[in-house]
Amino acid sequence: MDLGQFSVSLAVKDILKSLEFYVALGFEVVGGELTQNWVILQNGDTKIGLFQGMLEDDVLTFNPKDARAILAHLKDLGRAEGAEIKDDSGPAHFMIKDPDGRTLLFDQF
Repeated sequence: MDLGQFSVSLAVKDILKSLEFYVALGFEVVGGELTQNWVILQNGDTKIGLFQGMLEDDVLTFNPKDARAILAHLKDLGRAEGAEIKDDSGPAHFMIKDPDGRTLLFDQF
């Protein structure tokens, strides 16, 4: 099953300090809106998102081509407790927790 591109979405306390830190490591801004307290950074094939005031914890993010198919598969396995897609049209997204409580976001766009 193709889960798509992987990135880590980081819940940061100070987006400007975090941005400065990751840029010093060689990351470049490739998306987002700093005035809205979120930015996407990339270094080679590695992407991270910095989110201030939007996430409670860090999130493992996957960008599949078909989030509905992944959710259906997880439901068939009994591994999608509470996960739902709210809108049946257009791109979809859902979140689940792994056995250790980490949040996984499947965000199709």
